[in-house]
Amino acid sequence: MKKLVLNLMMATLIVGVSYANAKIHRIHKAGGARTFTGEIFDSQCAMNNSHAQMEKMHKMDNDSKMCTEACVKMGGKYVLQDTTKKITYQLDDQDKPKEFAGQKVKVTGTYDKATKTIHVEKIEAAS
Repeated sequence: MKKLVLNLMMATLIVGVSYANAKIHRIHKAGGARTFTGEIFDSQCAMNNSHAQMEKMHKMDNDSKMCTEACVKMGGKYVLQDTTKKITYQLDDQDKPKEFAGQKVKVTGTYDKATKTIHVEKIEAAS
């Protein structure tokens, strides 16, 4: 009798662990890496979906890179801006976007809908 109960408990445990593992795998797969396209903006200009206002105010000559870098130095954050859809994505990594400031890029990473943040795996220039 003890063996039967022990075997049933082990079988239940194994089934439970297998189910949990399958569910975690499904969640991970569903939320896997995607590619997002847009421009590396600063968070201030992203609110206006354009650098124009800041460039005019600081007499910058249509230089998105300079504008982005200046705004980040003033406390802004690097973000990915989809100017077509007017969507701003926060970027969890603030080092990788530096070299792409003001440029059109492809960002590969996982997206957290709750925080609108991309966990950046890689950034490359868009063609």
